[in-house]
Order: sequence, then structure tokens, then C-alpha cells
Amino acid sequence: MRVNEHNFCTFKIYCTFISLKPLNFNSSTMKTTLLTLSLLFFVFFSAFSQTNPDNALTEKEAHDLDSIKVEKLKHGWTFGALPVVSFDSDIGFQYGALVNLYKYDSTRYPEYDHSIYAEWSQTTKGSGIMRLAYDTEHLLKGVRLTADLSYLTEKAINFYGFNGYEVAYHPEWEDDQDPNYVSRLFYRHERKIFHFQLDFQGKLAGKHLLWYGGINLFNFKVNTVDVDKLNKGKPDDQLLPDTSIYTNYINWGLIAPDEKDGGNANYISAGVVFDSRDNEPNPMKGMWSEIVLRGAPSFLGNGEYDHLKLSITHRQYFTIIKRDLSFAYRLGYQTTLAGKTPFYAQPLMMFTYYRGALPQGIGGGKTLRGILRNRIVGKSIFYGNFELRWKFIHTRFLKQNLYIALNGFLDTGRTLGKYELDISGVPEDQLSNYFDQDTDSFHSSAGGGIRFALNQNFIVAVDYGMALDKRDGTSGLYIGLNYLF
Repeated sequence: MRVNEHNFCTFKIYCTFISLKPLNFNSSTMKTTLLTLSLLFFVFFSAFSQTNPDNALTEKEAHDLDSIKVEKLKHGWTFGALPVVSFDSDIGFQYGALVNLYKYDSTRYPEYDHSIYAEWSQTTKGSGIMRLAYDTEHLLKGVRLTADLSYLTEKAINFYGFNGYEVAYHPEWEDDQDPNYVSRLFYRHERKIFHFQLDFQGKLAGKHLLWYGGINLFNFKVNTVDVDKLNKGKPDDQLLPDTSIYTNYINWGLIAPDEKDGGNANYISAGVVFDSRDNEPNPMKGMWSEIVLRGAPSFLGNGEYDHLKLSITHRQYFTIIKRDLSFAYRLGYQTTLAGKTPFYAQPLMMFTYYRGALPQGIGGGKTLRGILRNRIVGKSIFYGNFELRWKFIHTRFLKQNLYIALNGFLDTGRTLGKYELDISGVPEDQLSNYFDQDTDSFHSSAGGGIRFALNQNFIVAVDYGMALDKRDGTSGLYIGLNYLF
């Protein structure tokens, strides 16, 4: 869910996270905030009202991590569903729904046998999500199969340039109340993505060491924001100017002519995974580490932009209080080892398993919460997330197992290797406006959130993060599904 200083009024519940920029309490923002809080209080008190001697956990049960018998064992198909309802003054009214079906065997609960996720949403001015995802360990013997088919359209995706703080960010250029205003969509461009993914994992050695292989096919179509369409119905004093950093980068040669309109980014991936988590949706102990190589060879349709990437991700979980309180952290590093990645594919993140629609960053609800989405893009990146998680209510809700949890977090990240740019085409009088310093440094944020988890797998997530440097924005509110990692 995103509400910002550009008079965006958004109320959104669904799994693709959209970040919130600075909160200015105008009427639209107030309505959105009150609506969001009302929903959260409704869910919370509805769940709390179900806590009674007939269905609540005893004190002893609530602190017994080792006994799953404190919950009703699930068997057969269950599902969670949420509406997608939003309004954004620039992209219009959004409507749609998502559903996640789970097939359980009571002998393996809370692990599921099959997960089917479907989402469809659309805005009145052209943005939308169509997604179907499937995950199972019971279709191919000894192999986990994950498939994803998506078509994602964004009329105004964030774009701030490359290499983090080396690029200057001017929030006043987006603020139509500021004397230096340029356009609310200055740091945006249009993007459409077709994505097909098919991943496999199986045991390599022992219980926890796994092999990984997969294929990811992306087709990007990129353009300037269609301001003519977005301006329909707006009064003259609210019309969006037809200008953007994306257009300037093209004119100055920072984005090449053969990549400015998008293209293919088709990958073959291979890796090794160590996974000793005790519970996948929200582990209380264990490790989940992976090393992945992802290549985009020319014979897969990548043309002159063939390249090879490396990703290393380590996640670890510690129990502080049995069943209820844990500490988790994630450290990640990603780099381009060879070749050149086109600008439109550079923000893509690599994971062996990902629950969202599109892994990209750094910045936003899936990487650095409270920091502008895609604020940090470079040839090599490093990031870290550190989080305390406290499950403070265990109960039954609508005949489903429910827990409610709070979390506090610190997120940080930076570029380590530069995305090479030839700035000779940039006018001298514009250099100081667009390029801030010679090297990047850490971008950090802090915040907290709440989780509502049905049957341990369908987890509604709310996070609020604050950027610790104004060059990364101010704050972000995110409503979606699942823990960050």
C-alpha cells in the first residue's frame, strides 16, 4: 500500500508490496490511514473475540514449541482470499482479488502438499497484475517444483538512476506544492513484464543440502509514462508535465538506444542450498543459505546483452523464547560476473524461492522497508535485514488456526560495484543536479510491523519503516503477505 506526498490515496491489500513515501496528513492521506487502521483493528479484535475456553490455547500449550498438537491439524484443501481495492490519483481505481489454496495432509501439517496462488487486479488507467503460481514437493518424487506465470504492467515504476547515493535525488521535484516542482512522476517510467519461471530443488547430500536449477524468462517493454492517458479528466492546474529522468538518461546516452524500449532477459540458473529451517513460513531456528549462478546466454534470445550473475544469500533464525520470540537476519550479495546487464534487468534479484510477484530492489517492501523502491541499483549490491519476531496471540478464528505477531526490524544495503555510466553526454550545468557523490554508502531504515497468520502459511503482513537518510525518502507502509524472509 502506498500513500505519499504526491496526493496518492491508496488502500491496498495484496501480496505485491507497494511502498509508502512521506506521510503528509492531507484529507486523502487521513482517509486512507483511518481506513487502514480500521481494518487492522477489525481483524485484531475479531481474532481476539474468538479467544475463549473452548478454542484458546492454554498457557502451557502456548509455550510448547515442540508439540504441534496445540493446534487443530489441517487436512484437505483450505484457502485464504483477500480483495484488491485501491485508488491512486495518477493511475486510477484498482480492483481485483487474490486467493491462495493449500492442500494439507494432517500427518505433515503445517507443511502443505500443494500451494496454488492466483491474483488478478487492474486499474482504470492501465496498470495491472495477472499471476498464477504453483508450489509442491509431491508432484515429482524427491523434487520441489515451483512455477510462476505473470503479466505485470506498471504505468509508473520507480526509477532513480544507478549506484545509490552517487545519483542525486530531489524530492522537491516531485512535490507539486514546492517552488522547484518538476513532475510528480519525474522519477518514473512505464514498464510491462511477461515472466515465466520454472524451478526445481532436490536433495544433494544429507537432509539439508540441496541442489537447485531453473529457468526464468522475462520480456520487458519500457516506455515513458503515458501522461496523456493519466491526465484524462484532470483540471488544467493538475496536469502532469511530460518530463522524466528516464527521458533525460536516454537523451544523454546513459541508457543505450537498443535497451531503452526493453527486451529479453532469459536466464538459466543453478545453485546449492542449505536449508535446516524448522518451519518455512516463519522459522524459529535453523539456517537457509544459497549460492546461485544465473546466466543469460545469447542463444536464449538475449542478443548482445548476454551476462552472468552470482547471488549469495544467508538467512539464520534463533529462538529466544520457545514458540513465541525469535531473532532472524538475512545477508545478501549479488554481482554481475561477466557481460553487461541491460538497465531494465539490473534491478532483478535472484533467489531459489520467492513468494512475491517479482524480486527486485534494493529499496521497498521486500528489501529495505521505508526506503524508496528501486533506490539502489548497481553492478554489485549488498544488503542486510535484522528482525525480532514475537507471536503474542495463539487462538482459533473461523475454525482456522491463528496467531498474531509483532516484529521490529533494521534494514540496510548499498552498492559495492558501479553500474558503468559514461556521463560525457550530460550537460555540465546539469551534472550537480543529477550526480551527488563519488561513492555510495549504506542506506538504512528501521521500523516494525504486525502479522496475522492462518494455519501458519497464509500470513497477512503489515510493516512500517522509516528511512534514516532523507536521500532515501521518508517512510513506507506495506500491506501484503508473508514474512520478508
